[in-house]
Amino acid sequence: MDHRTPNNSNRLLILAAFLAVVLTVYLGVLYNIQVNQHDYYLAQSIRTITREEKVEASRGIITDRSGRELVTSRSSYNLTFDSSLLAAEDDENQAILRLVELCQAQGLPCKDTLPISASAPFSYTIDQLDATQRSWFVAFLQEDLEVISPGTPADQITALLLENRGLSAHNMVQKLREKYEIPDSFTLNEARAVIGVQYELSVRKLVNTTAYTMVEDIDTTFISLLNDGGYAGAKITNSSVREYTTDAAPHILGTVGTIWREEYLELKEQGYGYNDRIGRTGVEAAFESYLKGRDGRRVVSTNADGKITGQYYEKEPQPGNTVELTIDLPLQQAVENALAATVEKMNAEDGNETRGAGATVIKVGTGEVLALASYPDFDLNTYYQDYNELEKDPGMPFFNRATTGTYPPGSTFKPLTAIAALTENLITPTQKLKTTGHWVYPGDANSYANCWLYNSTRGNHGKINVSEAITVSCNYFFAEMGYFLGLDTLNEYARAFGLGEKTGIEIGDAAGNMAENKAGENQAPWAAFGQSSYLFSPIQLANYTATLVSGGKHCQAHLLKAVKSYDNTQVLATGNSEPLNTVEMSDEALEAVKKGMHDLTTTGSLSYYFQDCVVDAGAKTGTAQVSSNTKNNGVFICFAPYDDPEIALSIVIEKGGSGSALASTAVEILNAYFSADEIGTAVIGEHELMQ
Repeated sequence: MDHRTPNNSNRLLILAAFLAVVLTVYLGVLYNIQVNQHDYYLAQSIRTITREEKVEASRGIITDRSGRELVTSRSSYNLTFDSSLLAAEDDENQAILRLVELCQAQGLPCKDTLPISASAPFSYTIDQLDATQRSWFVAFLQEDLEVISPGTPADQITALLLENRGLSAHNMVQKLREKYEIPDSFTLNEARAVIGVQYELSVRKLVNTTAYTMVEDIDTTFISLLNDGGYAGAKITNSSVREYTTDAAPHILGTVGTIWREEYLELKEQGYGYNDRIGRTGVEAAFESYLKGRDGRRVVSTNADGKITGQYYEKEPQPGNTVELTIDLPLQQAVENALAATVEKMNAEDGNETRGAGATVIKVGTGEVLALASYPDFDLNTYYQDYNELEKDPGMPFFNRATTGTYPPGSTFKPLTAIAALTENLITPTQKLKTTGHWVYPGDANSYANCWLYNSTRGNHGKINVSEAITVSCNYFFAEMGYFLGLDTLNEYARAFGLGEKTGIEIGDAAGNMAENKAGENQAPWAAFGQSSYLFSPIQLANYTATLVSGGKHCQAHLLKAVKSYDNTQVLATGNSEPLNTVEMSDEALEAVKKGMHDLTTTGSLSYYFQDCVVDAGAKTGTAQVSSNTKNNGVFICFAPYDDPEIALSIVIEKGGSGSALASTAVEILNAYFSADEIGTAVIGEHELMQ
């Protein structure tokens, strides 16, 4: 009898039961993963194939008052090394070296800010760092490398490294080579190149960032090489490059730069990243909040090979707004050219290479700055390449003389004194004063003021009224007015005209200096014709002139005409053209002062220069003494047209001699403005269109 059949049946039942148990467990686990823990594992899978990254917003454009583009932003791509993208098997130093060698082969400088020369023999280059780079290097030495005590002044860093720590540049490279575990197979120069990138990554880790932009503004050919080469840790990021469509107005437009470490700690709460750029000077800084834009966020999906398989925006980037300035580009260029030609001619004549100058043109009745020029200047397109050379230039091209240079006003102050004397009823427009050329302070024969005519010929201007006193620039007349007015009254009028105080221009300016009396003295007679200790900037002098010829409407000097949304659908802000205050003066007083300035250009000493001027104008020269051994500064103010003033102009040229030497420059500027007006391309009014 065969008993195997029941045994086989039992085995099959046992096997079936086992398979049922396994299947039940499998289904249970599958159900747990797919249903109970669905959200967890879905999130895990997404994290493995996607990454989130910032999308930089394009910075807003800057235009002149007629919409001509001055500064724009161009989309660009950067090579960024991000250590967080490296796989576990990737060697970080080898990955960096591969990228550095690729950049070198393509002639792309992979510039780092480690202040050590790029090749042996090594030396420190700390003096080549800007303020931002220096602040991060100090932080690295203190917080990461711990070789410098906190609070050490930046200018002592090199000395301490060399003397107190015994860290020569060569020893520093060796120390960093050990820190970053760079193998002996790397040559010394290869190690230095890798150390430079590792240093940049270390600095970024101080603010919890793992990415470093190695090369900016790369082209499509280089992008293809990166994509095809499988470079570990490399990614291509979107950015934008600031482009300047004009070489004019560098002091107005200003610069952008990287964020300082101290700034970042504050600005990160406002959405700024470590690698972001921020307005540093000029309107780039003044209108940063309008120009910045809002960065977006993008989610990028990649496959196992790192290839992008999809992307979408969590938040779209919003470009910065358009800032429309009050300046008129053709006029700005004309002012810069005229100023440069005059100064360069003077330099050629006397060999003075450090002479500087400033000029300002302001629209009467609004305070709008139509042109603002400082000489010497610089080119914003090559600003960073030329920075170290320009910073050491004795001509100080970065110094904006039009807004922050302050100078004695000389005789350009006399129209103000005249208004004060007429308003305070010390004299009438027609009343004449006998002048002798040698004014003596009452009761003190050793205290006196001479007229220029007395100094040159021992002559005098005889009996003259206030208009004539302005035309012939009689110091005797104005010393007498100053004596009776007193310094407090003169200063009161000066402040009402905006002198001795900041004008309010958005890019910043100097307040200047008001005359003061020391104990037992009275500076008023000398202050009345622009001497004593008065110091004013060209923009103050232009705004004072505009205030005068407007009948006393003192407006804030400003560069902002309007801020418009990036799509030009909204006006977000406008400049303030309302008067800050009104200086009291009668029509008769104003006409008397204007007549004196007008006669100077028609029958006076400036008539020769103004015979070719296309518009009737009024002017006043000034000669400001610097020292007995130095040629005087030349100062000049004017306005036009005479009957209905539209613009006011000031020019100051250091060591420029008499103010009359600037008259031809002023005429050139006036002709540029009013000739343009005749052909329909002058300054266009608000809400008007170009024909």
